[in-house]
Amino acid sequence: MGLLDECCDDCRCYSCRDFWWCILCLAILAAVALVAVLVAAFGFVRHVSVTVDDASLTRLALVGGGGAPALAYNLSVTLTVRNPNWAMSMANTKPLDAAYSFDGQQFDRVRLAGEGDKLPAGKTRVYRLTSGSGGAPVSLGNAGVAEFARENATGVFEVEVAVRGEVKYTARPAKCAIEATCPLKLQLAPPGQAAPAAVVFQKVKCKLAKAEKHC
Repeated sequence: MGLLDECCDDCRCYSCRDFWWCILCLAILAAVALVAVLVAAFGFVRHVSVTVDDASLTRLALVGGGGAPALAYNLSVTLTVRNPNWAMSMANTKPLDAAYSFDGQQFDRVRLAGEGDKLPAGKTRVYRLTSGSGGAPVSLGNAGVAEFARENATGVFEVEVAVRGEVKYTARPAKCAIEATCPLKLQLAPPGQAAPAAVVFQKVKCKLAKAEKHC
């Protein structure tokens, strides 16, 4: 450090005896600063953040009679995806989807963004999803039907939203999977009402699956 300190002292001196020594000193410091900035910007990935900011359920009923069970439902979800990296944008290498499940069984899937869609560095994208069906097939089995009956008696249903996709970050060769699960507890709202008056939805931070080593 002694040589570098001496060099920097010379740089701060208006009467430097060796002008080119001062220029070399500045060049070294600039190179070190540049390397530090590049490492901070592209050396480490901060993984995507996924949250459910709002959700409401106005219908969830088991239909199908004596045949295969199906769910009749109306569900609205406000889903937020944020890229926390300050220098790296991310591009979808596979479509980004959100799947809805009850008792571990998927009953619907919606497309959030297509392959090639980009999310710039530091930006947030909000997806407002509204979907429904008069009878979406679902493989509940006896245990699932019993769980539906239990939750139906309380009026509060446990629905899981799973976000899946694959992205590539700027200046990094690896493709990284996005797998986030968002467990929701939704109280059934009366028809024509977005949510029960006494219930305020609490934002849910979705849990990300452990990232692969190269991501």
